[in-house]
Amino acid sequence: MTQDTQPKYDIGDIVQLNAGGPEMSIRSKITNHHDIWTGLYKCQWFAGKKLDNDTFREESLILIKKQGT
Repeated sequence: MTQDTQPKYDIGDIVQLNAGGPEMSIRSKITNHHDIWTGLYKCQWFAGKKLDNDTFREESLILIKKQGT
C-alpha cells in the first residue's frame, strides 16, 4: 500500500463481500502507526440479533450503498 492510495469506501457505506454474504457497514479504515491507510476496513453486520465484525481488504468488497444516500 502506498501513501498515494486513497480508500474507495467511507465510514457508514454499506458493502458486501465479492463472494456474497450479509450486507455490512464500514466501521473504520485501518491505518498504520504513520497514519497511512493499509487497504483494510473494519466492517460490522448483524448475524441474527448478534452484532458481528471483522476486517476485510478493499479488493474483497463491493459497494451496495453510499452512506447518506
